[in-house]
Amino acid sequence: MDTLLKFRGREVRPDDVTFLRALIAASPKASRRALSFKVCEAWAWAQPNGAPCDVLCRGLMLKLHRAGHLVLPPAQWASRQPRRHEVVTKIDVLPAPLDAPLADIGPLDIRQVRRTPDEALVKSLVQEHHYLGYVHPVGEHLKYLVSARGRPIACFCWSSAPRHLGPRDRHIGWSPIARKANIRFVAYQSRFLILPWVKVPHLASHLLGAIARRLSADWERVYAHPIYFTETFVDPARFRGTCYRAANWTVLGMTLGLGKDAITKKPNRSKKQLLGYPLVKDFQKRLCAAA
Repeated sequence: MDTLLKFRGREVRPDDVTFLRALIAASPKASRRALSFKVCEAWAWAQPNGAPCDVLCRGLMLKLHRAGHLVLPPAQWASRQPRRHEVVTKIDVLPAPLDAPLADIGPLDIRQVRRTPDEALVKSLVQEHHYLGYVHPVGEHLKYLVSARGRPIACFCWSSAPRHLGPRDRHIGWSPIARKANIRFVAYQSRFLILPWVKVPHLASHLLGAIARRLSADWERVYAHPIYFTETFVDPARFRGTCYRAANWTVLGMTLGLGKDAITKKPNRSKKQLLGYPLVKDFQKRLCAAA
C-alpha cells in the first residue's frame, strides 16, 4: 500500500487518512487537541511513561492538513510567539556573594524541579544570567536547582538529545536504525549556570558529577525510561570546557556549524565542541541494540 508521507518515522497510508477523516467528521465540535487525544487512543500512540503523544499527533495531522489530505477544524488558539521563546516571568533574587572553598559551603541541596513551583525560578535565573538565555526545551526535559546555605547557586537544564550529531553517532557506533530506536536514552545538557556571585573553586565539576549520579533515576521517575549517555556543547570562542574535562567528560569532536534548520551546507552559526559522558559502562552495547 502506498505511503502518503512519513512523520517522525511513522508512515501514513491512505487507510490512515480515511480513518482520520471519519474521526473528524464524527466529532465536528472537537478541537484539534481533543482530536489528537482520540487518535492517540485509537492508535495506541503513547510515550514510554504512558502519556499520549498528542503533540506529535497534532503535528502529523497539521502536516496532512497542509498537504490537502484532510481538513482540520479551525485553530481555537494561537500564540503570538513560538513556545520555545516564551516570555519568562522574572523572579528577583538578591545576590548573596559566596566566596569559599567547596568543603566550607555546607551540604548542597540539589533538587529536580520540573513540574514544581521552583521550575519558574530556574527559568528566570537562566534567562537573566546565562549568556544564551532561556529557551523552552522540546520533548522530554528536566531542570535542577542547586542551593547552598538556603540560597540558589546553580541551575541545570536537560532535554531530549538532537537526533543527528556526527561526532556522537560515530563515538557510539550508531547505525541509523539503532539511533532511531535508542535516541531517547541520550540526554542533552542545554544549560549549566553557576550564578555570577558564586566563587567556589571546583564547584562546577563537583556538580557535574553529582548530577550524573542521579540523572538517569530522575529521568525514569518522570518519563519511565533511563538515560545511558549525556552530551553538551561548549563554545570554544567563550569557554575552555575545563570543568567538563575535570569531571571526566570526553571531547567527541566539533559540530559543522549548520544547525538543524540549515537549508544549505554553509555554516550558519558558530562551531561548537561536543562533549559526552556515559552513565553506564556498557552504554555502547545498550545504545546500539536494535529495537
